[in-house]
Amino acid sequence: MKGTAMLSGAPRQLLAGLRMLLILTVILGAAYPLAVWGVGRIAFSGSANGSQITDAGGRVVGSSLLAQEFDGAQWFHPRPSTGDYDTLATGGTNLGPNSEKLEAQIAQRRYAVASEDSVPGARVAPSDVPADAVTASFSGLDPHISPTYARQQTARVARARGLAPERVSALVAEHTEGRQNGYLGEERVNVVTLNLALQTAK
Repeated sequence: MKGTAMLSGAPRQLLAGLRMLLILTVILGAAYPLAVWGVGRIAFSGSANGSQITDAGGRVVGSSLLAQEFDGAQWFHPRPSTGDYDTLATGGTNLGPNSEKLEAQIAQRRYAVASEDSVPGARVAPSDVPADAVTASFSGLDPHISPTYARQQTARVARARGLAPERVSALVAEHTEGRQNGYLGEERVNVVTLNLALQTAK
């Protein structure tokens, strides 16, 4: 009798388990993801779409979270990228602080940056080049540079674009972001959004 009672209870337990599986599948597999997606689209539409940025014509030209390569003296340059700004090849260098190869790369970049940013009336010495101008970020795609590096590039960009240095300096100041929550990290300048503003600067 006892064995028969156990067998008769098994189908009920199986049905209860299947019902619970179905309920949890609907809630956790459909309702919850849809709710999170909906809240993200409504309350955080910019972030949910990848923080896309558009130009004056409404075309998507990138993301404010990802660095891009800007060639030419008329642009502000981002930090170096170990993956050539390829979003599928993110990551920093594996070279350690005692690596002779890394030291050589930094020295080469330091002289190259100083030479490029030096214009008549605004010479840059290699020793004055900030660290973020010659070292890649951990991701290799950080769109931010220090205000010091941005100000160093101001004279070059102004000269290349035929703008007053004061106008370009004002743009740098406008795009300088403070510390997160007022105390995390350091002040920074988003190169992608700064260069986008440059396109319409007069």
